[in-house]
Amino acid sequence: MGGDAGPDVVIPGAALSALRHPELRFLLVGDRSRIAPLLERHPKLKERSEILHTEVFVTMDAKPSQALRQGRGKSSMWLAIDAVRTGEAHAAVSAGNTGALMAMARFILKTLPGISRPAIAAMWPTLRSESIVLDVGATIGADASQLVEFAVMGEAMARSLFGLEKPTVGLLNVGVEEIKGAEQVKEAGRILRDSKLPIEYAGFVEGDDIGKGTVDVVVTEGFTGNIALKAAEGTAKQLSTYLKRCLQRTLMSKLGAVLASGAFAALKDRMDPRKHNGGVFLGLNGVVVKSHGGTDALGFATAIDVALETVRNDLVSKIKADVEIMTGLLKQPGHAEAKQPEPSL
Repeated sequence: MGGDAGPDVVIPGAALSALRHPELRFLLVGDRSRIAPLLERHPKLKERSEILHTEVFVTMDAKPSQALRQGRGKSSMWLAIDAVRTGEAHAAVSAGNTGALMAMARFILKTLPGISRPAIAAMWPTLRSESIVLDVGATIGADASQLVEFAVMGEAMARSLFGLEKPTVGLLNVGVEEIKGAEQVKEAGRILRDSKLPIEYAGFVEGDDIGKGTVDVVVTEGFTGNIALKAAEGTAKQLSTYLKRCLQRTLMSKLGAVLASGAFAALKDRMDPRKHNGGVFLGLNGVVVKSHGGTDALGFATAIDVALETVRNDLVSKIKADVEIMTGLLKQPGHAEAKQPEPSL
């Protein structure tokens, strides 16, 4: 029921996903009076869907605490996540309020043992292929230990979804030199460098390294990660607008645009944010995927695809196993543990 368009996008998106994956079944949680008429337009989806009715839903501007209090046990968001907890569903996908979705997911599913805070991991198109960037909005101001947890979870996700044996991991920083950056970032780098964790740590990376694909996993805290994500989306739209204007300036430029139409179509397809939609909530006892609230049916179908791949690769179990290894190694004598910050006066 969430997002900019609610069922008007979710139902057609689910219909696209149903065509791609005939094995999928759908539990559509929300207002039956709005969902049922849309289902009539997609008979194949209707055959494999069940509606769980509720008229209560979380608004896009609701505070997480308000959503928890007012929607507990009865909102569409709560019931969708709870279906994952009970095993009725393998994953929950929502385009709704991000803060409320994370708050409910943490409350209902709980975090995995050894994980202090969950993270939102996004797929990022790069010059090489794709990278995973986390956190892009769940944990604001993560400390060194939490950044190390993000590195472990992101590395497990890259192995699972990209099929890489040893993905490379980098910490996002203002420079690649060891002396630069915030103290928690430098401390996290020291832990990853000096500990015996089975992670291919590549050191610090800068903002332009994300698009280059310098590493397979880019680790940062949620405030910086969210700004980087929104800045990249805005830059892509800006360049697209500039290009259109330039190609329409003269008769020759218009002719050139016609001749290069194939290349421009390929570029548009590669940079299409709808084909990279879906942030995975890592660190929870279950799979929850957040779709961009302003996406269309194709974008929502992509988010469902991300959820499907996450379930197929049993990512939750793999993260749990990796965190157990990390916890054991960091408890060994002489391990590189995070230093507690000096009290401020």
